[in-house]
Amino acid sequence: MELQNTVKEALNALYHHPDDSIRLQADRWLQEFQRTLDAWQVADNLLHDSSSNLETLIFCSQTLKSKVQRDFEELPSEAFCPLRDSLNSLLKTFSKGPPKVRTQISLAVAALAVHVPAEDWGGGGIVIWLRDEINTHHEVIPSFLELLKVLPEEIFNYKIAARPDRRRQFEKELAAAIEVALSILTACLKINEFKEKVLEAFASWLRLRHRIPPSTLASHPLVLESLSTLNSDVLSEASVNVISELIHYSAARNVDGISVQMPLIQVLVPQVMNLKAQLRDPEKDEEDIKAIARLFADLGDSYVELIATGSNDSMLIVHALLEVTSHPEYDIASMTFNFWHNLQISLIERDSYVPLGTEALIEAERNRRLQFFRSSYESLVSLVSFRVQFPLDYSDLTKEDQKDFKQTRYAVADVLIDAALVLGGEATLKILYMKLVEAVNTCLHVESNDWRPAEAALYCIRAISDYVSFAEAEVMPQIMSLLPKLPNQPQLLHTVCLTVGAYSKWLDTAPNGISFIPSVIEVLVNGMSMSEDSAAAASLAFRHICDDCGKKLCGSLDHLFQIYQRAVVGEGAFKFSADDSLHVVEALSMVITELPSDQAKKALEALCMPAVIPLQEIINQGPELLGQKPSREVTVHIDRLANIFRYVNHPEAVADAVHRLWPIFKAIFDIRAWDTRTMESLCRACKHAVRTSKIFMGITVGAMLEEIQGLYQKHHQSCFLYLSSEVIKIFGSDASCANYLKSLIESLFSHTRCLLQRIEDFTSRPDIADDCFLLASRCIRYCPQIFFPSVIFLPLVDCSMIGVTVQHREASNSILSFLTDIFDLGNSSVGKQYISIRDSVIVPRGSTLTRILIALLTGALPSSRLEAVMYALLGLTRAYGVKTIEWAKESISLIPATAVTDMEKSRFLQALSNAASGAKLEIATIPIEELSEVCRRNRTVLEIVQGVLRPLEMNI
Repeated sequence: MELQNTVKEALNALYHHPDDSIRLQADRWLQEFQRTLDAWQVADNLLHDSSSNLETLIFCSQTLKSKVQRDFEELPSEAFCPLRDSLNSLLKTFSKGPPKVRTQISLAVAALAVHVPAEDWGGGGIVIWLRDEINTHHEVIPSFLELLKVLPEEIFNYKIAARPDRRRQFEKELAAAIEVALSILTACLKINEFKEKVLEAFASWLRLRHRIPPSTLASHPLVLESLSTLNSDVLSEASVNVISELIHYSAARNVDGISVQMPLIQVLVPQVMNLKAQLRDPEKDEEDIKAIARLFADLGDSYVELIATGSNDSMLIVHALLEVTSHPEYDIASMTFNFWHNLQISLIERDSYVPLGTEALIEAERNRRLQFFRSSYESLVSLVSFRVQFPLDYSDLTKEDQKDFKQTRYAVADVLIDAALVLGGEATLKILYMKLVEAVNTCLHVESNDWRPAEAALYCIRAISDYVSFAEAEVMPQIMSLLPKLPNQPQLLHTVCLTVGAYSKWLDTAPNGISFIPSVIEVLVNGMSMSEDSAAAASLAFRHICDDCGKKLCGSLDHLFQIYQRAVVGEGAFKFSADDSLHVVEALSMVITELPSDQAKKALEALCMPAVIPLQEIINQGPELLGQKPSREVTVHIDRLANIFRYVNHPEAVADAVHRLWPIFKAIFDIRAWDTRTMESLCRACKHAVRTSKIFMGITVGAMLEEIQGLYQKHHQSCFLYLSSEVIKIFGSDASCANYLKSLIESLFSHTRCLLQRIEDFTSRPDIADDCFLLASRCIRYCPQIFFPSVIFLPLVDCSMIGVTVQHREASNSILSFLTDIFDLGNSSVGKQYISIRDSVIVPRGSTLTRILIALLTGALPSSRLEAVMYALLGLTRAYGVKTIEWAKESISLIPATAVTDMEKSRFLQALSNAASGAKLEIATIPIEELSEVCRRNRTVLEIVQGVLRPLEMNI
């Protein structure tokens, strides 16, 4: 009683106390209470207490539901009957009580049914038990109907801590009882007030696919009742749900194919098709229109393969779906978008035609179908393209509504791509071009001056750019001629710039594309000056043009440098952000790549100057000032150099530039090594220089590595490790660098090993752990001859065993990848010669490593990391076969049978044995995943398993 009163007081404080801290304290106490064993009895007592208020009833019903779902194993076996009877009593008590409470009690009973085998319910399982209860207690039918509805829904509710075997068995029990369930629902259908609930429950049971013969369903009273409501003035939501489920049911694949479903399909389709006229009925409620549209969308999605065959009957459904697509409300029209996408796939992909046999028959049938649906997709282009037009009040919309509008545009762009794949890019472009011409005439009209239709047409034209031939010569020249004539409205100019960028390959390839380049570059320069958004679009488009038309632009380098100067130095009225200006840096870098080597060197020097001069000026002001500068004032220039080194593909020229710039880089390394942001920027620049220049960087790389090797010991910047891994990738196999690289990695790894001695170190420095083991994996791939014989290999394995339980995703994944790479060493011809060294380290630690990996699998890491853990464990198994299975046996035997049964352990070990024998990965993974699920099924089991495996104490 004292605890019950405390619960009531805590709930009162939670909902009514004015002090936030008291409410938070009450919430925490209640959460902890829900995890206790006492919560069973207290929640049950308060639910049976007629004086409990609604807040108490809701909390206690939720508590009891979650206890049954997660903690049922806390109870002794003899508790089942009293618990079932108590819940049954509560179902009756709340039959006409608060719906929230009744729902929670129903879910608790359903969860109990998932846990407890059918025979424990009296021999016939819960559905028979439920039928008998309904026959005896007519007055509480609402509660029992709700329970009947949630039962099939709970099969795949993984909040219920049932073992996989039991979950599969429960599904079989329900499947066996489906006729009884439908007979209960059919009997209750006669009571008019329960019709809606009956149909809701029926829809739920239909989700158990292929359990009822379609011929039986076609004439079933529940189906006929659902269809009869389609002719009423107001559609029943439950009936619509039933028909939707029936449509999916009749389309679900089974061994007998579609023919067995035809009796049901022939009943459903005509009834739904009769609703087509109501789509345009102005007196029809919008919710009813949505329901009708949903049914047509379901027909399309479910029967898309039948529709794609191009019969006259299928065209009736397509016309109905076009009708839905044309609806003014986007939420209704967009219901069909998935159908148009799936129909396109069916029409285009070869797999749809394979049964036809010969290539000639396949091609002929494909062409026939594409022609058959041509007019539908032409209509589709017109029906969706207007939806991307900016609303008049766009600037007044909330950020959320503006975001929704952008999502609408993305969705429409996807539909236009589907159309282009069916019609061809050129045919789609012609339709959109006609809309553009009409819009431009409106736009340029003095009285109208409405830019929005032109912007919408250009947005659509841009969306299909990847599907328009580079040789298109009819429409594209006219579009390119129109662009410079459009008004300088910011949003319109933004889309004009993006359209130019999208067709940059056309400008390079089309016979007369080059003639448009000067005018479109002027358009882009205009965009750079208009607004921040248009400048961002223009800079990106400028990059695309310089990338694709680089050879053609080599003769215009002076003009391009003028644009570059204005963008980077800040001369003129360009409205760039620093990030957008990087696109211009990349653009010029790409053009310089097209120059001959002798010209490229000079151009590269000029390209670097706007970034080098300010850096040199900062350095000239002395070390103190360089150390005090805000990071951004330094990194903005370094980032530009990084992009130059990345995109100027002249290895010798870049190597020479970096060599000349090394004194500047060294000064920044020396003075600002404490500053993570600057170091990351500088290491990125060095990384791109190494990637581009490769062996030409030889001299400078030595100085660079010497610098970071010394600085790492003092400042522990993880980017130094990342830069080293890039160097290893380029120079790892170079025998002349072996001694130098050996010294480097031993120094870096030894110092990192000192930093990462406990799991707490990994948690506080996950970036160092991540980059350390990325570097180690690079060493395995690119210089195993240095890495495996080195003194650091063994300590690094030990280090990985300490840190692999770190919760940081990237760090944990890097460590697991490192271990997997070690285990998979025998898969590469180069790696095989180091297997004896690997084995001398791994085998003595095999038992411990296996135990740690099993602990990770069973809960030490989140389930989202399961795939990476499995790869590591299966890698260990493939490498050591029987030994790994013995190690796994040792670990798995520690787990008590209350947590994992002998059968579950046996399946897990058999999966490892299959993997060791070379079985396919998917055969091994299911039992391993099920062991993981079993061990995570609730908090108590998780704690038991981790308590015996103790992964944190297992490191050497």
